[in-house]
Amino acid sequence: MDSIFRGAMVTPGDRAIAWLDSLLVDHGVFRTVWTNWAPVIPGRLYRCNHPTPGRLAAVTRRYHLRTLINLRGLCRNGSDALTREMAAHLGLDFIDAPLESRGAPQRDRILRLAGIFGTMQEPALIHCKSGADRAGLAAGIFVLMQGGRAADALAQLSLRFGHFRRSRTGVLDAFFLRYAREAEGRLPFLDWVRDEYDEAGLRHDFRANGLASFVNDWVLARE
Repeated sequence: MDSIFRGAMVTPGDRAIAWLDSLLVDHGVFRTVWTNWAPVIPGRLYRCNHPTPGRLAAVTRRYHLRTLINLRGLCRNGSDALTREMAAHLGLDFIDAPLESRGAPQRDRILRLAGIFGTMQEPALIHCKSGADRAGLAAGIFVLMQGGRAADALAQLSLRFGHFRRSRTGVLDAFFLRYAREAEGRLPFLDWVRDEYDEAGLRHDFRANGLASFVNDWVLARE
């Protein structure tokens, strides 16, 4: 079951269904105690799993956030509706910038996210569902845009955040490793993405570990 939420929060019953959907169907009950919070660059960009409305309000006040970037995209579930409502209440710029976690990163989405990073109001917060994979990819892109190295970007994809490098989400590590091997020190990261990155080649070459993928996709029920 993907969602029991039907898209409206008009009545108290609608709101109750949104919360049930968020907590039980979207596994938000775990996110009430586990935040996967970390600074990417303090004062500029932070990362976490899908924030509850209360946590979003708290971190907005504490870190003076101005922008919220949703890496899940419009998913029309209770978590999504509740977060959008709170972001509007807090006056945050809310931006949908969907990324994949199990496929080779898409050139157009990377470049669009880079454009968002270049123009957004800071400080900003990025989130996906668990804060492990897509948040790590986006954080790594931001680090490289600020002059960091591929090794620094890879540090954003680590077991500390619940990222499994040997599962299908390891294609994100392979993406940064390919940049390091092919172009680091020769081409800026975004120039490589724009002019040389072979998305189909990465997709063809990457091989995941079956057991790690089973744990990540079915036991942990990651997106």
